[in-house]
Formats: sequence, C-alpha cells, structure tokens
Amino acid sequence: MAFSDDFLQELAERNPIEEVVGEYVPLTKRSGQNLFGLCPFHNEKTPSFSVSPSKQIYHCFGCGKGGNVINFIMEIERLSFPEAVEFLARRAGMAIPEQAEDPNRARRARLYELNREAARFFYQQLEAEAGRPAVEYMQRRQITKRTATNFGLGYAPDSWDALCSAMKAMGFTERELLAASLAKQGRRGGIYDAFRNRLMFPVIDVRGNVVAFSGRIVGEGEPKYLNSADTPVFSKSHNLFGLNLAKKSKAGYIILVEGNVDVVSLHQAGFDSAVASLGTSLTNEQARLISNYAKRVVLCYDADAAGQKAAQRAIPILDRLGLEIRVVTVPGAKDPDEFIKSSGAEAFRALIEDSENGEEYRLARAAANYDLSTDAGKVGYLREAAEIISTLPDAVTREVYSLRAAEQCSVAPAAVRDAVVQSRRRRERSAKKQRERADTRPERQMQPQALGIRYENPASAAAEEGVISLLAAMPELFRAGDRPAAEKFSSPELRHIYECMLAQLDAGRAPGSAALSAELSPAESGLYAQIMQRPVFAANARQALADYISRLGRTSGEATGEAILAAASRKRQQLQ
Repeated sequence: MAFSDDFLQELAERNPIEEVVGEYVPLTKRSGQNLFGLCPFHNEKTPSFSVSPSKQIYHCFGCGKGGNVINFIMEIERLSFPEAVEFLARRAGMAIPEQAEDPNRARRARLYELNREAARFFYQQLEAEAGRPAVEYMQRRQITKRTATNFGLGYAPDSWDALCSAMKAMGFTERELLAASLAKQGRRGGIYDAFRNRLMFPVIDVRGNVVAFSGRIVGEGEPKYLNSADTPVFSKSHNLFGLNLAKKSKAGYIILVEGNVDVVSLHQAGFDSAVASLGTSLTNEQARLISNYAKRVVLCYDADAAGQKAAQRAIPILDRLGLEIRVVTVPGAKDPDEFIKSSGAEAFRALIEDSENGEEYRLARAAANYDLSTDAGKVGYLREAAEIISTLPDAVTREVYSLRAAEQCSVAPAAVRDAVVQSRRRRERSAKKQRERADTRPERQMQPQALGIRYENPASAAAEEGVISLLAAMPELFRAGDRPAAEKFSSPELRHIYECMLAQLDAGRAPGSAALSAELSPAESGLYAQIMQRPVFAANARQALADYISRLGRTSGEATGEAILAAASRKRQQLQ
C-alpha cells in the first residue's frame, strides 16, 4: 500500500465526510443521524443519497454507489486513489508522506504531458504556412489572435501523420498516442493522426491539465466537429469546454451553450462565464461541475428544434441541484455567435436580463405546440401544462403557474389545479405500483442495488452480509478461533471485503478503517457502504454470529419461501 494506515485514518478524520460531501451536494437532516441529498451520480427527484457522519460513509439507495470520503472524491472528481488522497491532503493542509510510485499515476502523467505537447504542436501550426486555412477561418469567424491565444487554439494539419511523427520524435509511443485518442490504428498496421485539417480547441480541466481536444473541420467535410474519445484522463460527461476560464468569472452565473465557437465568441465579447458541453447532452456530472462555481445558469442553446429540445432536457437536471435557471432564445439568429456578430454584445446582455426562467420557458414551448384560439388547442395545452406544473418542487410554485396557465386559456383556476393534482397522483400511483411489483420478487430484493454485482446464492449472501456487519460493529467476536472461514462465502465480492477486514483486524487495526478503500473496487466499496447502513443489534450478537455461520453456503433451494420473504422484508425495512 502506498500510504500508511495511520496516515489514511488521520486523513479521513481531518476531512469529515459530511463537510466534504456538503461542498458538492446540498444535504438536509432527515430522521436519525443520517443526512440526505440528491445523488450526484444519477438522475433522481427524491433524495436517496445518504451520508452518515457517525460511520463516516455515504451510500445511495438508488444507484448503489457508496464508500468513505476517499471513495467519494475518487468518484466525483474522477481521480485515482493516490490522487484522491493528495486532493484531500491539500484540503486538510496535510503533508503527503513518501510513497511507492503508482503505475496508473505515472501513466496519467504521461498522457497529460502528451496532450500538453500536442496542444503546443497544434498552436505552432498557426504560425506555419500549413496553418493558413485555420487562420483564414478564424478571420472569417472574427476570432482575434488574442482570443485564440487565450484558448490555446491551434490547427491539425491536413496530413496523414504530422502529429504522430512529431510526438514520436519527442519520445512518446504509438500506444500512448492511441490511449490519448490522438491517433487511430491503421488497417495495415501503424497509426495515423485522429485530427486532420481541423481548427483545434484544447479541452482543459479545472486543474489546468489539457485532457482532450475538439476539432472543427476547416472547409467542407464530415463530421463538422470531432471530439476526443474517453481516455484514462478524460470523460466527455465529466468536463465542460471553457470551464477552466469561466470558473474565474465575476459574473455570478454560468452561460451554457452548445458549441465551442459560441464559447469563444462570448468570451471575446466580454461574457467570460460561457461553457459548452462538448457535443453531448448535459449530464448530471456536468451540472454538478457548474454548481461548484455558480448558483445561476443561463441556458443559451441554438435556436433550432434540436437546441430547444436540448434546453428542455437540461432544465430538470439543473433544477434538481437547486440552481436558478434562466433561458435565452436568440431572435433572428441560429446561435449566440451569430447573434453577437449581427446585433452586438449589449443586445445579448439585454437578452440575458430579459430571459425567462426554466418553468416559463417549458410552458411557453408547450403553448407553441397548440392553437390557443381553439377549444381543442386549449385542452391539449392545459393537459401538457398540468404535467409540467405537477413536477415543480413546491405547492406555492405550482399554484402560481397553475393560475398563469388558467388565465392564458381563460378557464377556471380550479380546473388547472385539479389537473395538476391528478397528474401528481398518477405519478405517485405509478411509483407505488413499481414498488409493489418489486415487493413480489423477494429474490430480487436480496440482490445488491445497481452495483453490477449479483449474488448467485442470495440465501448465503444474506448471512455473509450479516457476518461483515458484525465484524465492523463488534470485532472482538472475531478475535477468537471460531471466526467464519472466508472459503465458505459464496459471493467473491463479499469474501474479498471480509478478507480485507480480517487482515486489518489481525494487524491490530479497526476493520473497516479508511485504509479499506485502497483495497476494494468501487463496486465493493458501494456494497460495503450499503451493508454498513443497516443497524446492528448488540443483544445476542454471539448467537447471531453462530446463526450466520450455520447458513453460510446454504443455497436458495434449501431456504423456505417464508424465510426468503422474511429476509427480503427485513432488508426493505432496513433501507427505508
């Protein structure tokens, strides 16, 4: 292990999980000692993300992810274990001890270096004769040299392997070029440049690392934009183009647009908080990134149908994070870049000041689909409006927009209110039916929640989970010679967790300490956190352990249907 157990334990103690998680997720107190919030790792409307200050773990009952504070930083910042430790050490002002070299860290460092050198190569091409097409393109798009320098724009030559040859001459290997998504494998062997004849936009993360590239074709050709594939240092869903610059803005809001040129154009016009989502629909991770730097978001997607649909998909994702949402629709232009060039920066600033909020925008788009001068159009619109209003978070907001929709169609407010109530009830009934269907499948209830882990022997696994719970809560029971044999565990994941905890116990440490996160996979960490969420009763613990031992290896066929139903029922009650 690269870090000592004592260091990792101190690291966890000086980074309380409720404080660290609270910097990313708004947490509110529920019943008991746990804090709850909306999970940052998947879409949800009802908080199922739990943080236990007493146990120093987190667990999502929806997607199954969980672990300790180190696991959380690994997951949310997409860092390796050593990088997450360094991140938390810097946060707590702790010196990082000498450690063995981590091979994954060295590989990532090489890819960062390769991307940085590739960005320099592309930038230098703008000064060469080969880069003239890109310079002329930027002149047509009115991108100044200062702006190009600020964003590190460059040019990928219209050449088979210009970049590959230059990078190999600097000592980088073909395997590294392929891993960085800068090259592609030839059919007859060898590699060639992934980006050719393109204006290059380096993607720089918030820590200043060049992690990927986006290339816009210069002239005719398809695809118009080409983005790096996911690599060990880059994920499209976890990055935003321009955020490295926008995070320094004093504007107080983030402007979210579709294209890289829109970002560049807005920054050049003085709107230095613009970012783009790298050719993908907005993801939960990107929304969470935005929430780290601003509490207001101005959506300014393209004016076409695809752009408007993208805006409507983004609104609920941002809304779930409690962000204030405004939506700008650019009149007489296809995108923000074109509008600014034709109407100027002040006109765009006026659009922001007069922008609609998210609810107004969604209702306005719904109204545009109907002829409100007809009874049929009014009925169709009010039904759709009721569905939209029913999703709003509080009763006051629903009341305000119900009145507005009623006035718009000259109908009694009570009719719209009733439609909204009915819509909410339908949604609740649907959710209840889904729960009831799940309740009729007790074997499924005994499976881990959405972790990519499946128990082949649920009856034995239930006992194995019980053993792990007791080991964490009452390790003294396992210091004697009657501890269960790991070989009897049916689940390889539970067996690995159990073996790691026993190793900690035998080394004189508390089983389940912070050092455990270095030994478990993300799925195993989530499973461990799921188990730790359940209460352990000290009374008759020794008898409980003996009962668990007797059930190890027992197959589902040997268990009665009543026993399975009872076990499933207990598990559901523990999760509620």
